[in-house]
Amino acid sequence: MGKIRIGIAGYGNLGKGVEMAIRQNDDMELAGVFTRRAPESVKLATPGVKAYRLEDAKDMKDQIDVMIICGGSATDLPKQTPELAKYFDVIDSFDTHANIPQHFQAVDEACRANGNAALISVGWDPGLFSLNRIYAESILPNGKTYTFWGKGVSQGHSDAIRRIPGVKRGIQYTVPVEDAMEQVRSGKQPELTTRQKHTRECFVVAEEGADLKEIENSIKTMKNYFDEYDTTVNFITEEEFDAVHNKMPHGGFVMRSGMTGDGEKTHQMIEYSLKLESNPEFTSSVLVAYARALKRMKDEGAVGCKTVFDVAPAYLSPLSGEEIRAHLL
Repeated sequence: MGKIRIGIAGYGNLGKGVEMAIRQNDDMELAGVFTRRAPESVKLATPGVKAYRLEDAKDMKDQIDVMIICGGSATDLPKQTPELAKYFDVIDSFDTHANIPQHFQAVDEACRANGNAALISVGWDPGLFSLNRIYAESILPNGKTYTFWGKGVSQGHSDAIRRIPGVKRGIQYTVPVEDAMEQVRSGKQPELTTRQKHTRECFVVAEEGADLKEIENSIKTMKNYFDEYDTTVNFITEEEFDAVHNKMPHGGFVMRSGMTGDGEKTHQMIEYSLKLESNPEFTSSVLVAYARALKRMKDEGAVGCKTVFDVAPAYLSPLSGEEIRAHLL
């Protein structure tokens, strides 16, 4: 069998991570990168592979098995994924949880009208955390599920900080509350508010002469971002910012606390965690594994939009069924 030919739509942090992940999988090759920037300005890490204009992607539909779409969920993916699904089998990491149903419908309609297949909302949450939630809730029907995020960089909240007048640079970390997690682990099954589950830590480089108290107040009272959380604002130098806050770590926990047995008196605990030094590089690696699965599903006749819930685990692995049963089962 030939290698799976992967296209990348979008070449930011996520697209660059996908390129690196492809190089770690011997059954895949990068066919091309498609960008809204001037293609000649894009420097790829893979020898012999070219960058093209995004609008020219449809002209290469016979040269690509799976198009991995690496745009943002706010404005890019709602348009790009349905559009590219007209020409390719596609996969994306759409992560606006509340809008997944309508995104699924739009992509499914585009796929079915053109005989293509898609996987949406692939990453770690939604994605791997979603799988853990469905496994845990199916196995322990009498219980409660808890998801904690962090410690990690929230890109949306960091962007919100940087838009405040007087802020030169800013970054925000979501931090799970240890006491809340220990309550869950103990079997108490607490009812936790937003404030009780997470705190937010902000690190800000202020413009010279800026009013630090005003900046701090603007952050802590910002609706839909910080007003429902205990928030700490730290003002630091630009040198410290560059030295300490130059990565994009993240992670989190999914917990299911449930009861089993006669009279349901036996406490059972399922916990899954991730500790990531690079959120985009890890998400890229998940996308590439699911691109393999999508190719296999399409080869078996799949059409329409799917999610991680529809993918058999064996489809993710480059190993044969015999090897999986011998070494992983």
